[in-house]
Amino acid sequence: MRTDDQHRRTVEDTVTTPATAADLAGRLRARRDAEPIANAVLARARDGALAPEHLRGMVLTELQAHHAELVAYGVGLARYAHQPATKFFTRITELVDNASPKLAACARALGLSDADLRRRVPDPAIHAFSGCLSWIAVTGDQASLALALHADMTVYFPDCVAIAAAARDAAFDVPDEFFDYYEGTASEDLLHLALEVVDDGLRRGDDPDDAVFAARLLEASIGWFWHAAVHSWS
Repeated sequence: MRTDDQHRRTVEDTVTTPATAADLAGRLRARRDAEPIANAVLARARDGALAPEHLRGMVLTELQAHHAELVAYGVGLARYAHQPATKFFTRITELVDNASPKLAACARALGLSDADLRRRVPDPAIHAFSGCLSWIAVTGDQASLALALHADMTVYFPDCVAIAAAARDAAFDVPDEFFDYYEGTASEDLLHLALEVVDDGLRRGDDPDDAVFAARLLEASIGWFWHAAVHSWS
């Protein structure tokens, strides 16, 4: 016969500790380390083959993503009209909105015309990130969208800094405007706030596995972003 203490321990052993945002970020980090997402621009840089058209491709592809980002953050703000989500989506909207003029200045410094900035190429790779982010914003839950954006900031900014470092050693002239834009790093406060939003979503019943899936899917779409920068604008 089991004692009361044995019964209590058996019950406690069956209780699953609720997942936290830090747990989910750790799962993503382990997956990222085991199966890294390719960065075609950084690969060119490491091979000594970085060219001006790759930088122009980065700028043009990102310019097309900005509008979709602003709309997606607006959707998040409308769907999750409570703290800390409203603070997070407001701040990340301001981040992209304030970055757009700097990106346009970078484009012009790289020799891109207004016609180039309006250019549209029917290559799905160019729009993979925008489409994926929009899908998560519309169909995903709060934790999924916030974790996806945390993943975006976690992987995108360091790769940009690495590309900018390679561009400083390139055999061609790179304008200062490129470095002004791409040497920026992710805000630690904003990263922390994203995880707060994930935790709030989990407390509200969001599925942690759904959140990890969405974040990993967005990471994969960033891989297609880099692919488009190299292959769609040459």
